[in-house]
Amino acid sequence: MAADLTHILPADGEAGTFIGRASSPAGPVVIVLREGRIFDLTPVASTVSGAIARREFDGGQDLGAIADGLPEGWSLLSPIDLQCIKASGVTFAVSAIERVIEERARGDASRATAIRSQLEGKVGAGIRSVVPGSAEAEQLKQALIEEGMWSQYLEVAIGPDAEIFSKSPVLSSVGHGMAIGVRSDSSWNNPEPEVVLAVDAAGEVVGATLGNDVNLRDFEGRSALLLSKAKDNTASCAIGPFIRLFDNDFGIDDVRKADVELLIEGPDGYRLEGRNMMAEISRDPLDLVAQCLSEHHYPDGFVLFCGTLFAPTQDRDVEGAGFTHKVGDTVTIRSERLGTLSNTVTTSRDAPEWTMGIAAFMKNLASRDLVSRA
Repeated sequence: MAADLTHILPADGEAGTFIGRASSPAGPVVIVLREGRIFDLTPVASTVSGAIARREFDGGQDLGAIADGLPEGWSLLSPIDLQCIKASGVTFAVSAIERVIEERARGDASRATAIRSQLEGKVGAGIRSVVPGSAEAEQLKQALIEEGMWSQYLEVAIGPDAEIFSKSPVLSSVGHGMAIGVRSDSSWNNPEPEVVLAVDAAGEVVGATLGNDVNLRDFEGRSALLLSKAKDNTASCAIGPFIRLFDNDFGIDDVRKADVELLIEGPDGYRLEGRNMMAEISRDPLDLVAQCLSEHHYPDGFVLFCGTLFAPTQDRDVEGAGFTHKVGDTVTIRSERLGTLSNTVTTSRDAPEWTMGIAAFMKNLASRDLVSRA
C-alpha cells in the first residue's frame, strides 16, 4: 500500500472526520483522520467501538499529514473491531431476481441465462413497482403464488421482513489493500459492492463506509440453508477504508443517494465495471437498521451491509456460464464521499491466516495497559 492515504479518501476528505484502524508494531491502533492529519486515538479510545460509544473522536497523538501516510511499519486494517458484522440481502429488485435465478438453477451457472429471461418478464416489473410490506406487495405475492412463481427470496424482497444475517465473526473483516477470499471449491461467485452503516448500541447510525460482501452463488443457489457457507469464509468480508462519521456536511441523506462504483481487473486482462445506486434500494437504510436492531442487544454496536443491485451476468470464459472470480482479480470499490476500497482475490484456503480473535486482541490491549480505554 502506498504511504499517501489521500488516494483512498474522497475528494472532500479534509472536510470530514474518518475513523479507522491500523496495525502497528505494538498491535492494533485506532486512528482518526481530520483536518488533513492522522491522529493515533488509542491512548484515548483503544477500540473503534468504544470511541463510537463515547463519541471520543478528538485528541490523540498527531502522527503527521495524511499525505505523508502511516508511520513506517504500519498498515491499514478494517476500520471496525468489536462490532458485530451484519448484512441485509435482497434489498434491490435486480438482486431479488438473481437470487431466484440461483435458486431455480440449483447453483448451476450454465442454466442462469434462460431462467433470467423468463423471470424478468414475469416478475421484474412487479418487484420494482411495489413497496415492501405494502398491500400492493401482498397482492403481488398472492398473484405470484397462483402462477407458481413464488420464492423465499421474493418473500424478503417484497414482504414486511427484510433479510438480515450475520456476515462474519467479530474482528474477522479485512481492510483496504488486504486479500479477499473465495472458497477454493466454488465455481460461481462474485463481489458485492455495498455501503456499510456503522451503528452504536442504541441503534443510532453514526457513519458509513464501503464493503465487499463476497458471495458464492453456487453454494447459496443449491440451498438457502447454505447461506453461512456462501458468505462466511476466511477473508470473505472486506470493509473500509475508513468510517466517515456523520456531521453537518455528511449524513444519512448522502448514503441514500450514494453511487458505489465497482471495477474488476483480472490478471488475464479481463475488465468489468458495475455500479450500485443506493437510490434504487427497495427499503430505506434506516428501516434496515431498525430491523437489524429488532429485539437484539449489540452492546458493542454493529455494522450493517445495505445490499447491492450489482449482480454480474456477463460471461467471462465460457458462453452461458456468467461471471466468476479468478485468483489475482483486483476488486476496487469507490464512492464519491466514502473513498476507495481495493482488494486482491485469493482463495479462503490460501488467504493469510486470521489469528487475532477477541481473546488475542484483549491480551494485546492488556499488555499495553489499554483495556480500561476499550
